[in-house]
Amino acid sequence: MTVELTATQVLAGAGALVVLVIAWRGGSRRARAAADAARSGARLFSMTGRVLAMAGAIAGVQWIVITHDRESTLLWVVLGLPALFTAYALTRALTVTAVNGTGHRGGRR
Repeated sequence: MTVELTATQVLAGAGALVVLVIAWRGGSRRARAAADAARSGARLFSMTGRVLAMAGAIAGVQWIVITHDRESTLLWVVLGLPALFTAYALTRALTVTAVNGTGHRGGRR
């Protein structure tokens, strides 16, 4: 049994193969982009959860100290230490540093 194909059939088969490969590559790119987006969203959610947990822990400790011991140095430590960390983090996040580049390749004039 021999298979005889015309030139039109060979071209149609090759075209179908090319379309299949292009569709496969496009699908894998879309899947990779969707996976990257999902990872980015999970990172944001994870970070949000950790921030909320730490804020709850700090507020809980502050509440315990405030309700049980209002007239001590511990009150000032419990309220001041988180404020210092927060001020440091916000200052670093909001400070704009200038890049002092020469504008020349290699940094030479």
